[in-house]
Amino acid sequence: MAAFGTVFMPKMSLAEYKDQRWDYQQLVNSDSLNLHPGAHVLHYASTCFEGLKAFRHDDGSVHIFRMDKNIARMAQSSRLLALPPIDVTLLRQMIIDVVTAFNDQVPAPPGSMYIRPTHIGTEPAIGKAAHPTNQSLLYVLLSPVGDYFSGGIKPLKLLVEDQGSRCAAHMGMIKSGGNYASALGPILQAREAVAADQVLFCPNGDVQETGAANFILIDGDEIITKDLDSSFLHGVTRDSILTLARDRGMTVSERPLSVEELIERAQKPQTEAALSGTAAVLTPVGSLVYQGRTINVGNGQGGPITEQLRNALNAIQWGQAEDTHGWLTRID
Repeated sequence: MAAFGTVFMPKMSLAEYKDQRWDYQQLVNSDSLNLHPGAHVLHYASTCFEGLKAFRHDDGSVHIFRMDKNIARMAQSSRLLALPPIDVTLLRQMIIDVVTAFNDQVPAPPGSMYIRPTHIGTEPAIGKAAHPTNQSLLYVLLSPVGDYFSGGIKPLKLLVEDQGSRCAAHMGMIKSGGNYASALGPILQAREAVAADQVLFCPNGDVQETGAANFILIDGDEIITKDLDSSFLHGVTRDSILTLARDRGMTVSERPLSVEELIERAQKPQTEAALSGTAAVLTPVGSLVYQGRTINVGNGQGGPITEQLRNALNAIQWGQAEDTHGWLTRID
């Protein structure tokens, strides 16, 4: 399998918003878009997206994981960016249509079909820096992907940044390309300076998230993660993992977590930490770099609870365990 997210199906579903209405053009070629050079998105970053997956089960059927949750978040992102309002029923149909068209291309586990709905402002108006776009495109790309960790899961090293933020606080809950762009510089600097895999952004000492994933701390039978607010992304995988942890009888604490508490708990022998996200599901964190010192999380190798929660989520996605929460949508 090629590098994650670099191969695409030849068609995508596409709808255009113009004159206060959506026009669904259904499946079109996915190799290009026709945009005016003055399109709002190219100058004022009016764009948001989602990431979700479809999975093939042993009986050959294909199921999309938590589609409605991702659609709701995309509608929220569009609203907060002042993009034209998403028609959630339309977007649901667009996702189903394109996945159905390429049903036979969905890989077997541990592979999947990665689904990328995207919403961009297209009005050609470079004088609208302080005004929303009145035109937009909504499209859904598909990318067949293999196991994110083809070489095996390796515990990550995080640089703890206790001053800077991943993005502006009021933008955190929006899944927008600009947020990823703003985090890229600090991530590259961390790789160069301390060979870190990611940066854990903790503005004013408040542990939030990394550049591309939510952060979870596991101390015994307790999971600790920041309580939801507008400053960071409300991850669908995060929500799924916390739900499965509650199912197992674990204590889930969604609350403020300071850097000081994180460092103190991380040094306990049985502590685990992990990053959650659509692509990597649940990835162990082995060490933290803070104020020039490297601190192992627990034994530095990840831990059994992280692995058990990851396996439990995969089992539902792959049809190997009962979907008691109604997370899967079957595509016929």
